[in-house]
Amino acid sequence: MNESAPRPPISRVLVAGASGYIGTELVAQLTAAGFEVMQLVRREPTAEGEYEWDPRSGTVDERAIERADAVINLAGASTGKLPWTPSYKREILRSRVDGTRALAEAIRRASNPPVVFLSGSAVGYFGSRPGEVLTDESSKGTGFLSDVVYAWEQAARLTPSTTRLVMFRTGIVVGRGGAFTPLNLLTRFGVGSRLGSGAQYWPWISLHDEAAAIVHLLRSDFAGAVSLVGPTPATAETITKTLAQKMKRPHWFVVPSFAFRMLGDAGKDLILVDENVQSPTLANTGFTFRHTTIEQAIDAFVE
Repeated sequence: MNESAPRPPISRVLVAGASGYIGTELVAQLTAAGFEVMQLVRREPTAEGEYEWDPRSGTVDERAIERADAVINLAGASTGKLPWTPSYKREILRSRVDGTRALAEAIRRASNPPVVFLSGSAVGYFGSRPGEVLTDESSKGTGFLSDVVYAWEQAARLTPSTTRLVMFRTGIVVGRGGAFTPLNLLTRFGVGSRLGSGAQYWPWISLHDEAAAIVHLLRSDFAGAVSLVGPTPATAETITKTLAQKMKRPHWFVVPSFAFRMLGDAGKDLILVDENVQSPTLANTGFTFRHTTIEQAIDAFVE
């Protein structure tokens, strides 16, 4: 963006995926920060500020795009739903690419396009890279999720150059829901386990900081891809053991790696994946974490 030109004010924010795990927290933080939040819904609108869209067919109520100063896309089928059958893998890909393309093309068609498009992405872009420290400058990896993220981001890049594009690559969001739900349930029932070797790095971020980082990027001048991960890397064993300790539950079991390999791509990309992702880019934008360690992140939601 031209630093000498005044930045247009952002007051109305249109969110796709507002009712989800991250979306609910994001809407709360946006509202608290004084933004007017509009929502895209996949049904007949029933409340003020709701607009209908159908990501599969590529239709978006263009009134929403014309009114929005910013668009934030969180929509996509859950990767935590198992098993990843061939048809569900197609849904994981399609739900991300089709929805993102629909929004990018609607922004392109708009006579009054939004100032910024913040498009959800994932650290799965990097693939499993044991022994490497990965940053936002690191290359694409290999594997199913890496290929999904690449296609997802390519769809986002259809956004016109007049709209600032931010692709935020999210790690495991630590809280009561989302991908953390199975770990919470297993641990609460006393069967918390070391998963595989436990030495694999899992990039994580607290739910609060995930939403706060998105709001921060909305207000910033940053454009491009940025990883949303906590500043202190943690291994899978550190995360599962800390969760058990905070819940005052045992952590005795070991689930061997071969058991997860039987899950195919889901086991490799979700459990056995080793991604030591660090994000100096986010730090350089001036973002301040509330939860800097996995212990603090888990403390924030464990009663």
